[in-house]
Amino acid sequence: MTAGIDTGDTAWVLTATALVLMMTPALGLFYAGLVRSKNTLNTFMMCLGAISVALITWALVGYSFAFDSGNGFIGGFGNALLSGVTLEPRAGQTIPHLLFFAFQATFCIITTALVCGAVVERMRFGAFLIFSALWSVLVYAVLAHWVFGGGWLQSGGTLDFAGGVPVEMASGFSALAAAIVVGPRRDWGRQAFLPHNAMFVLLGAGLLWFGWFGFNGGSALAANKSGVLAFVNTLLCPACTLAAWFVLDLLRTRRVTAIGAATAIVVGCVAITPAAGYISPGWAMALGVIAALPSYAVIVLRPRWRVDETLDVLAAHGTAGLVGILFIGLVAQVGWNGVSDGLFYGNADQLLWQTLAVVGTVAYSFGATYVLLKVLGALMPLRVSNDDEALGLDVVTHGEEAYATGEGALLVLQETTIGAGRT
Repeated sequence: MTAGIDTGDTAWVLTATALVLMMTPALGLFYAGLVRSKNTLNTFMMCLGAISVALITWALVGYSFAFDSGNGFIGGFGNALLSGVTLEPRAGQTIPHLLFFAFQATFCIITTALVCGAVVERMRFGAFLIFSALWSVLVYAVLAHWVFGGGWLQSGGTLDFAGGVPVEMASGFSALAAAIVVGPRRDWGRQAFLPHNAMFVLLGAGLLWFGWFGFNGGSALAANKSGVLAFVNTLLCPACTLAAWFVLDLLRTRRVTAIGAATAIVVGCVAITPAAGYISPGWAMALGVIAALPSYAVIVLRPRWRVDETLDVLAAHGTAGLVGILFIGLVAQVGWNGVSDGLFYGNADQLLWQTLAVVGTVAYSFGATYVLLKVLGALMPLRVSNDDEALGLDVVTHGEEAYATGEGALLVLQETTIGAGRT
């Protein structure tokens, strides 16, 4: 055994890494059920594509930008191409440095995949992959450095246990920018675009909740009290969000919807992500109820906007993550986290730093994503044609169908015949 390595901690973080990686295919299932059937495979493939692209960029330079020493804004190149990332423990940790790299990679992967929820059903697959590669380095890695890699927020005192800044708020407000730049779907606002498979959505949400125990519990980077607190809070908070969502649905429509229930689970998991290891279980339950209110409101009001942010990434991730970050500043307790109290326990400075994290993250994630997509849009088309969008991206992009109707097979046969004739 390598000196300084704890085998129990290593076993837990290995397990947590596998759980978090599973969350991206689970997200693909969740997203695929929310779109129209003709875009099922393409939506899932966007999530799978993020696994490959984000993992490669993370190994090349993203990890170094996030966790190598640099300045308050971005890390350096010391760990580029995994230089210095060995089986020895990273400073202050009891797990191999290589395992820490892998665990953090899964966060970069799922965050990159989350953004596709704003532009599904009309963005070109190749353009999304290029965007993902750049976004994972220029947005995710920078924000991860701010709160996890010694950046200005972490140095100042911002608390973020498992990714409220670089994962949740970053994906939500980047999704808003992406939706604005790419534009709405064809006929959006003139016809209803309904989820085609509620069972996919429910199963995806359930698997996401399961994986979230690794996401939050594993962020302690050890099998310790902090990990236990994060684990239990991840159990309690979404359950309370789900109950609150039931009440909101009943008050508004007198029905409890399956899509609403699945969304509530995600909202609760998101809200507790930054706060999981910093607040008591009682406050975690309160957070679950509180987070439901603004997220539900954003979803209800979205049809009135002129922005087709398709799968409510802003509501479920950006809004809920923002609430979770600010909640830490109010109710964090040294007795539970051993780090800092919040405003309710006499420390107003904590709320100040949590607020600065919100302002900085919203501004940077939205602004950087907007500029990045504008530049890409000047170099290549971001959207498919109107005809391709009407036909569906499964057939157009992948030559396959999630559900065999024969139309896709006919199109593939025609294209093959045309291609053979040309040769």
